Amino acid sequence: MIDKTKRLEKEQAKAKTKKRIYVEVDPENYDYFPETRQADYYDNDVPQRVAIYVRVSTDDVRQTTSFELQKKYYEDFVIKHPHWTLVKIYADEGISGTSLNKREQFLQMISDAKRGKIDMIITKSVSRFARNIYDFIGIVRDLAERNPPVGVFFESEGIFSLNDDSQLALSFQATMAEEESHTRSRSMETSLRMRLDNGIPLTPKLLGYMHDADGTLIPNPDEAPTVKLAFYMYLYGYSSQQIADAFNALGRKSYLGNINWTSNGIVQILRNERHCGDVLTRKTFTPNFRTHKAKKNRGQRPQSRYRNHHPGIVSRDDYIAVQQMLDNAKYGNKSILPEIRVVEDGVLKGFVTINPRWAGFKEGDYYLASKSVYSSPEEEPHPEEEIQFEVEAGDFDLRGFEIARGEFFDAPRQPHAIIYHKFIKFSTACVRKFGTQNYIEILINPISRKLAIRPTTKENRNSVMASKPEKGILYPRLIPTAAFSETMFNLLGWNIEYKYRILGTLYEQDGVVAYIFDTVDSEAYFKPNVLSKENGEEDCINVQPLMPSGKRIRAIPESWASSFGKQFYAQEKSVTELQRQSEEDWMLRLDGQLFETGNKLHVTAFEELKSFITQELQGVDIQEVVYE
Repeated sequence: MIDKTKRLEKEQAKAKTKKRIYVEVDPENYDYFPETRQADYYDNDVPQRVAIYVRVSTDDVRQTTSFELQKKYYEDFVIKHPHWTLVKIYADEGISGTSLNKREQFLQMISDAKRGKIDMIITKSVSRFARNIYDFIGIVRDLAERNPPVGVFFESEGIFSLNDDSQLALSFQATMAEEESHTRSRSMETSLRMRLDNGIPLTPKLLGYMHDADGTLIPNPDEAPTVKLAFYMYLYGYSSQQIADAFNALGRKSYLGNINWTSNGIVQILRNERHCGDVLTRKTFTPNFRTHKAKKNRGQRPQSRYRNHHPGIVSRDDYIAVQQMLDNAKYGNKSILPEIRVVEDGVLKGFVTINPRWAGFKEGDYYLASKSVYSSPEEEPHPEEEIQFEVEAGDFDLRGFEIARGEFFDAPRQPHAIIYHKFIKFSTACVRKFGTQNYIEILINPISRKLAIRPTTKENRNSVMASKPEKGILYPRLIPTAAFSETMFNLLGWNIEYKYRILGTLYEQDGVVAYIFDTVDSEAYFKPNVLSKENGEEDCINVQPLMPSGKRIRAIPESWASSFGKQFYAQEKSVTELQRQSEEDWMLRLDGQLFETGNKLHVTAFEELKSFITQELQGVDIQEVVYE
């Protein structure tokens, strides 16, 4: 019964609707207003201020014809429409269509249109206007929503953006243009890889070079001296800013013809491997074909290095030396070429001098330098072996007795070093033992895992200031080690997140003083979260906490947990062996000898550098290099 009632109500409602629809309109009471006819691009009766947009994707000479023909064609195109007025021809040459960032003329045109200076834009095709669908649709719609609206006529497609039926067609054409650009980008990537695989790297324009008939880089006699001067001045000791100032004074031109040099511009010259005859490919890459934003290649794309690809303006050794100097300059090290020196005899035998400001060497270089002074593996320092001894009648048997570790006694006057990431500090007891000398030399023995310090003079290129005077009294200072920290922690097998404290042993001879720090016997300080549990497991650390509270937890090596110190006879043996050394063997004053890492650099001689620089800088007043 209910269903029948509902069906009846629906039928009655439908009948009422039909009755309303078929009611005749009374002409006496009805008025009709037709729509205003929309202006179209071909409507010669409506005045139009017209802008032309022309673009070619490269600045190749071969594209010049196309570029000029487009401009001439559209000038004639506008003249054929008597009610059109040409505002301007906006032209971008050598610019990609996928990004708007560098299309200055295009952006200017859109700005003029928004300011009411343009009624209609004419361009050859959708792909000339924009290959990025997001930019394209957004701009076209924005122009159409202006009051009055601004239309865009795409001649090749025959589409006018203000027509009602244009949106679908424009969206389709824009999508096709973007995909075409994407396909072209992939094709260029494939072509580039094929060139590299076949040993044909790209060699774009570069200061100091020109291309011969075969496209090979050859030195440009007019520009090469500028490149050579930059390298020689930097090797001589001038900073990049001083070189820039000199180039500005000389009026030297960059490869773009600019005469306003900056420090960064000089560094770009010094960092370019092509100046020594090599080519490193794919230093940057473009991950997004829409934005064209380049990123530094850190392994995301394959790379190739071609040595001796073309004649170099400077030698490869000069180039490598400059790279080392640039690396070290980042840490405040004034333009000096780093070197490794190793002590060949004495108490410090096998110790390598280090400069905490130098970043040019790795762990392997220091190991090789240290090993070079030992005639055989047996001579190298080894972990202590079990001591064999005999106790004579009447002697007190000290088996089982241990020499207490100084670390267990927190005396502030103990000589020690505190080492952590980017800094090292030696205690007051250490620096004041050196008297008035506040400059020290730091050494490391990666085989025995020991550090050493000894006083030196400011003139020593490896010297660092370990203390500063206040009212005639020396106080320790933090020594920056940012350049060397990672290498040092790797050599010592340390965790760079921890802070370490090491006690030092004093060695003296004829007024010469040195401290040696055994890093195997070191305390560690780490943050409490290291002891926290994750997933039910404790973090693995080879230390035993002494103070499980505070900002940093003090801890000792796990091996100390069952020992109070070194066995008495083991301690005696080490002291006895030191006492047995001859005076020559004991010497603390021996300087480190230069060690070649295997890649000896034959850098241009100092006098040759000076001669060339003097010749090129004639008449230019520049601050003289001050060596420290």
